[in-house]
Amino acid sequence: MKQENEFYPKQGKVVLHIDMNAFYCSVHEAVEPGLYSGKPIAVAGSVELRRGIIVTSSYAARVKGVKTGMQVRQALQLCPDLILIKPDFDLYRQFSRRFMQIVYSYSPLVESMSIDECFVDITGSKQFGSPLEIANLIQRRIYEEISLPCSIGIAPNKLLAKMASDMKKPNGIFVLRLRDVPFVLWDKPCGYLYGIGKKTAEKLTKLGINTIGQLAHTDEEKLTKHFGIVGSWLKQSANGHDGSSVNPEHEQSKSIGHTTTLPYDYREQDEVNRVFLNISDQVARRLRKQKLVAATVQITVRDPDMKTITRSQTLPTPTEHMDEIYRTACKLFDQHWAKGKPIRLLGVTLQNLTAKEDSAIQLDLFDYEKDPKKDRLNQIMDSLRDKYGENAILTAGMMGDDPSTMLRNHKARGTSLQMDHLKNNPLDAEDKEQ
Repeated sequence: MKQENEFYPKQGKVVLHIDMNAFYCSVHEAVEPGLYSGKPIAVAGSVELRRGIIVTSSYAARVKGVKTGMQVRQALQLCPDLILIKPDFDLYRQFSRRFMQIVYSYSPLVESMSIDECFVDITGSKQFGSPLEIANLIQRRIYEEISLPCSIGIAPNKLLAKMASDMKKPNGIFVLRLRDVPFVLWDKPCGYLYGIGKKTAEKLTKLGINTIGQLAHTDEEKLTKHFGIVGSWLKQSANGHDGSSVNPEHEQSKSIGHTTTLPYDYREQDEVNRVFLNISDQVARRLRKQKLVAATVQITVRDPDMKTITRSQTLPTPTEHMDEIYRTACKLFDQHWAKGKPIRLLGVTLQNLTAKEDSAIQLDLFDYEKDPKKDRLNQIMDSLRDKYGENAILTAGMMGDDPSTMLRNHKARGTSLQMDHLKNNPLDAEDKEQ
């Protein structure tokens, strides 16, 4: 124990950032190595693959210039032998749970950031060895047990751990100590620092601050003058300081939403209504699964020129019912979007969420009798869908061939940030797919 203690600070923490490498592609390689291992592959987000965009690509494809967000057609020009794969989010969620189970076996202090990355506070994990030994154990187990590569950063805080995991990819481990910051980070451009976006980096450049080192030495008063309270954070981060803790609690969702890009410019009201109906159905379903109710409905509408508006309405009483969400979305659309104006993307987001059991829902005389019946109907429909699939019960208005009808296909739909599958500790969750 004495030997291990030498690697842990008397005060302070040791944090790992674990980042799965090319996660979606790596999962497909793990499942079907004969087809995909070592080959240039890419997951494309469109059912019509050649008209879609690249969601992610393998390292063999990246060497040939294939990048996330690139059009499939362009990717095929750069890499004619590129193998295109449709996304399988059920499969990705299975592997996400499995790698999280491995991580949890070394510390209960795990903060999931997305489907393929997490922070782990191992300050109290000395019994497993030094931080470097623990990182090696986790990396080796993930590869041996589920055949996935990952990069791991080791640092005294989350900021530096995140930066460190990017230093050696794929399948690397990098230690970034506070005293190393001037030598490792200060010569890098400001945009390299985790948390600094393109606009902030451009603003810093205009102020004559081009590198992280220059930012670290900039007077804090000057930074707060131009960036407000963010200015203090910028200076602290550039010096490698981060006071945030690894949060092991899976926080209640702050919002639940879906957006869908349309196959062509929609103009007709019935087409718009069908999309809103399908999206409302699925966001309400996710809301009920988490035993939440929503007080605010927000819609997102984007035109072919990428101009986007969001409009919201707070409801008289919080709801979990699809029909109320749908009516509100349609009403907002009618109020804020000109009739016949082309639409390329539609979305519905539920906000101001509270636990249903904690929400004092005030019912008027009419709703007093109606709501329990709606609750019972929801329970029956949810139960049937849980047993027989999302398409077990549909209304005629949900039928169509636009992407919104695919929202019920959880195998094909999802995002790296959708964390519903990790709302409980993966060690406690029953993984029915395994």
